[in-house]
Amino acid sequence: MDEVSLSHELPVIAGFIAFVVVMLVLDLKVFQRRAHVIGIKESLLWAGFWIALSLLINLGVYFWRGPDTALQFFTGYLIELSLSVDNLFVFLLIFTYFAVPAVHQHKVLFWGILGAVVMRLTFIVAGVALIAKFHWVLYIFGAFLILTSIRMALQRDRKIDPGRNPVLRLFRRFMPVTDDYEGDRFFIKRAGRTVATPLFVVLLVIETTDVIFATDSVPAVLGITLDPFVVFSSNVCAILGLRALYFALAGIMKMFRYLSYGLVVVLFFIGVKMLVGGVYDMPVSIALGVVATVLLLSVLASIVKSRRENSLPGPSSPPHGEAAPGPEGPSGK
Repeated sequence: MDEVSLSHELPVIAGFIAFVVVMLVLDLKVFQRRAHVIGIKESLLWAGFWIALSLLINLGVYFWRGPDTALQFFTGYLIELSLSVDNLFVFLLIFTYFAVPAVHQHKVLFWGILGAVVMRLTFIVAGVALIAKFHWVLYIFGAFLILTSIRMALQRDRKIDPGRNPVLRLFRRFMPVTDDYEGDRFFIKRAGRTVATPLFVVLLVIETTDVIFATDSVPAVLGITLDPFVVFSSNVCAILGLRALYFALAGIMKMFRYLSYGLVVVLFFIGVKMLVGGVYDMPVSIALGVVATVLLLSVLASIVKSRRENSLPGPSSPPHGEAAPGPEGPSGK
């Protein structure tokens, strides 16, 4: 894997962050200045915009650094995009658990993205710096990914309770929270005292959940390249695309039931790749082929399974002239 000087990359990363912040501010203050429920069509258009922008950045990397680095970017982008799709289930659960009005979900995701950008940068800078100084940390990351994949396989059906988030429980000890939402405001003044609203509570849960996500996704991309800009930019581009896709995917995410199995295989594969890196430096093209094939097969299997279930005949209708049973038994009582 190629190693690039962290100090040399920081100005480029800073420029990329500035670009992302400008685009997000334009999104919130210009294109989405009026709070409204985002429909599927609008969601798909914005997702297409962010995905196209990511591919343009990938093309820029190709002309700037060459085909190998561009391939690393695309592989990292694909891995992060896939992990983020699976994580959308958790975001949907959080919004449902806290009964967040659909009209305010975009604002929560907007500020959640800004927080995610900062946290991902922190994870990546720390990870690259550690690997640069202590190369054996790479093997720890590899073992961690393998253990994570095993944990995902064994606890795939584990229930998540957003209300038991430890950061949230600690926050409520020091900051009062209103009972109801106050429009799209995170804080309000009540009796001369600053009080948080449930919307800020949701943002806090989203942010702390992303920290957990980052512990999986950042090491996975570090298994492809140690270039800080490539790792960071591919992470952020994938997050931006999924934020826009959330409103379109919210209703169809259950179709991708086998994606989690594919992600288990991908994380296990990247972990093994990192562990054997000292013996065999796997070309990025092979890694991309394996990742893409596994994810494609898991998506296709999910679609086939969903279509088979939808094609099954429903409950048989009663014979003509007979009344259907009522909701509480044949008598309807």
